[in-house]
Amino acid sequence: MRHRIAVVGSGPGGLTFARVLHRHGYPVAILERDPAPDVRPPGGALDLHEGLGQLALDKAGLLTEFQAVSRPEGQAMRILDADGTVLRDWRPRLDDRANPEIDRGQLRDLLLGPLDVQWGRSVTQVVPGTREGVAVQFADGRRETFDLVVGADGAWSRTRPAVTSVTPHYAGVTYVESSLDDVDTRHPDLARLIGEGSVGVYGVNRALVAQRNSGGHVKVYAQFRAPLDWHADLDLGDAEAVRSRLLALFDGWAAPVLGLLRHATGFVHRPLYVLPVSHTWTHVPGVTLLGDAAHLMPPLGAGANLAMLEGAELAESIAAGPGNPDEAVRAFEEQMWARAGRWAKITTAGLERLVSPDPAEALALFDQVQPS
Repeated sequence: MRHRIAVVGSGPGGLTFARVLHRHGYPVAILERDPAPDVRPPGGALDLHEGLGQLALDKAGLLTEFQAVSRPEGQAMRILDADGTVLRDWRPRLDDRANPEIDRGQLRDLLLGPLDVQWGRSVTQVVPGTREGVAVQFADGRRETFDLVVGADGAWSRTRPAVTSVTPHYAGVTYVESSLDDVDTRHPDLARLIGEGSVGVYGVNRALVAQRNSGGHVKVYAQFRAPLDWHADLDLGDAEAVRSRLLALFDGWAAPVLGLLRHATGFVHRPLYVLPVSHTWTHVPGVTLLGDAAHLMPPLGAGANLAMLEGAELAESIAAGPGNPDEAVRAFEEQMWARAGRWAKITTAGLERLVSPDPAEALALFDQVQPS
């Protein structure tokens, strides 16, 4: 008998889980609160690591398709100081496939393929242990039951309370995200500043990072240490007021660097929240979590990679054992907790060094992780 399986969330982890199960002939209900795939901006590009995200795509049978649309040149990274001096300029080899970039929208479309997402299914509660199985309550009042519910629904997961009372806490660092469009034509000086991949400029307790996406689109991130209510006297809906506040925050930085803020549009406030570094829970039959729902950590390149590999591994384990999936879920959780705990320590320490009182810490960190 095939088990009734649902995954809450259609991010990279949830879709990878569903795609690998689909490859093995297992149906899965994909429950997504958004009414359509393009209702929200997909966010910046992702670098998928060979042993994490790329391995997950290989398990889904999609590695060749990924290689066709990803951008190895996106691995390029430049580091500047606040006066605009280039401190490092790393450029990948033509055959370097360690961490090629892909736009989130492209990755989503790649994973979607033949999958049938139930759009507009906003989950409000997951209740394990009912007579019929795990009950999923929806915002429209409907209720369905499943044998296994996998929460891949991100930082503010509605599935998480079924297994733990722990909630994310503010990490002390805020990002303000904005964008540059058609950068090579409209802002050629900024295009040269950014290079083919990303540029990071690091100062005292603040940084400016710009990341190329495809089609001349660039994501710009102002990063700074601040109280959660730093914007109490600011209308975040007033783009020019936000721009002025950010320019004041980075006052004294080189004019070419500040051009990233002067010309950017669409400011979005993104305070960083995290779960405890070693977040685990007492196993609950019929419910589990993966990705940010399980181990929200600073966004330093690990989150989507971990979520995808977790989704692929859990799906393979379920497909390999036709009996009760609970044994596979228990083994999966133990493996996930150990690996995610290691990455949470790495990314937490990394955030401390990247947005630091000593900008030299950021440079030293990149020297450790970039090829010589």
